[in-house]
Amino acid sequence: MHNFKELNCWQEAKDFSVIVYKITSNFPPSEIYGITSQIKRSAISIPSNIAEGAGRNTNKDFSRFIAIALGSSFELETQFIIASELNFIAEEDVEELILRLNKIQKMLVNFQKHLNK
Repeated sequence: MHNFKELNCWQEAKDFSVIVYKITSNFPPSEIYGITSQIKRSAISIPSNIAEGAGRNTNKDFSRFIAIALGSSFELETQFIIASELNFIAEEDVEELILRLNKIQKMLVNFQKHLNK
């Protein structure tokens, strides 16, 4: 069992989720049950799956949850692109968000490689 709060990937993903929540607060009210909700769910899924995996008994189980977190990150990246094309997020803001998300994705891939050794 790992202490998820000590994991850099969890800390980054958790902080990123807070940023995502703040950004989506500026989305149109008509999207509260649409893309806004989906983006929030994807963002919060990343640190949540890292934390859930940390509570598992084996590295194999933990690795599976890291894979789920990674999947949520790619889902989120897609949603950012769509939100940008709908003009809900400025292009320069979405580029910055995706750069930060790519950093988290790399951290997850590297951590998963470590778990699978």
